[in-house]
Amino acid sequence: MKIEQIYTGCLAHAAYYLESNGEAAIFDPLREVQPYINRAEKDNAKIKYVFETHFHADFVSGHLDLAKKTGATIVYGPTAKPAFEATIAEDNQIFAVGTCKVKAIHTPGHTMESTTYLLIDENGKEHGLITGDTLFIGDVGRPDLAQHVIADLTEEKLAGHLFDSLRNKIMPLSDDLIVYPNHGAGSACGKMMSKETTDTLGNQKLFNYALRPDMTKDEFIKAVLTGLTAPPAYFPKNVLMNIRGYESMDTVIERGEKALSPTEFEVVANETDALILDSRQTDDFAAGFIPNSINIGLDSNFAMWVGELIPDIKQEILLVTDEGKEEETITRLARVGYDHAIGFLEGGFASWKATGKDFETVDRISAEEFAQKYANEQLLVFDVRKKSEYGSEHIINAVNIPLNAINEHLAEIPKDKPFILHCAGGYRSMIAASILKQRGWDNFVDVKGGFAAIVKTEVPKTEYVCPTTLL
Repeated sequence: MKIEQIYTGCLAHAAYYLESNGEAAIFDPLREVQPYINRAEKDNAKIKYVFETHFHADFVSGHLDLAKKTGATIVYGPTAKPAFEATIAEDNQIFAVGTCKVKAIHTPGHTMESTTYLLIDENGKEHGLITGDTLFIGDVGRPDLAQHVIADLTEEKLAGHLFDSLRNKIMPLSDDLIVYPNHGAGSACGKMMSKETTDTLGNQKLFNYALRPDMTKDEFIKAVLTGLTAPPAYFPKNVLMNIRGYESMDTVIERGEKALSPTEFEVVANETDALILDSRQTDDFAAGFIPNSINIGLDSNFAMWVGELIPDIKQEILLVTDEGKEEETITRLARVGYDHAIGFLEGGFASWKATGKDFETVDRISAEEFAQKYANEQLLVFDVRKKSEYGSEHIINAVNIPLNAINEHLAEIPKDKPFILHCAGGYRSMIAASILKQRGWDNFVDVKGGFAAIVKTEVPKTEYVCPTTLL
């Protein structure tokens, strides 16, 4: 039996490849499925099953395309009701993959259909658990997401189910089982996941707060619900796509990979309601960009911020990318359900600039310049980091508007006096700068390098969360 974790860092997502005796199974695949097909072909194996641990919220799964291209059977756990052909496993049902076995263990809690898959090798030894979002390394799946799709499934009810699943289905299993979760640190599907992406179940019983053996159900419910932040707005929409189905990834790529000259790009932008999305790095965007475009850099948590800041998942999108990054950008948009890229600027921003068309810039200052201004002037500073980051340490009197809430707090940002933007390192503040530029603000500068650069100067800071926090 061969088991491999296929990890995608920008989504903190883990899919799994299982192979035995010429048969393979894929667990929780991402939207683009060719890498899984290629992996099976490398072993001369046929993909027999696509196992889904639950209806995912943070990404659109590749189950439909993978099944269509390989003939594999899609498998969900008990209570799942997909709008397409799939096998709905019974609790403890066993599936053969080559000479090994996969046992479906119904573990409701994160969602009601959540299922953990027990891997049993060719010798009959229980090897590991593919836990989906039921059990992470250092954490468990948040039980507040399903209520955004089904109102009756309150977070308290689901947390109670999760307690029972962990105590009655997972914790009685052998300590030497390897835990293979669906996510690692950085995912919004939990609140305190480890950077490690596998561990033994025995270690998790010792160190995972949610597996404390003497914890009561009430204590568990309080522990898992305390400190949860609001989930990204696109989560319920991805759930529905995973339940109902979606367009083929090939169709999405073909539609988005339409090269447009600067003139054609401008015509399409003017004649449609398309959003111009610029995925270049912050330095490049600040130096020049097409008016009304939004910058979300491909070099960081691109898909997550697209999902946070573009409310309509069906929004038509025109792309400005680094040359050669067009397909990657379209793919990463589609991973979270943004399937309506309708073309890209051929030749990138350089071609736009070469035609003499209008462009804008973002004014930036260094951390040293900020320190000088701070020492000599009364500055209005907006910090777009998360509330928790701001609470840990921030510039005295800085106003905290987390980036994911900026659209709801534009009224608090003045247009009649200058101000300064910063985040932790410059990525988020450039997104904020592009949003403000699009909405008509032009009276601010961005701190290059963000708070990380500022702390190296002599600017006074405080660990006190002052009353200027808006969220």
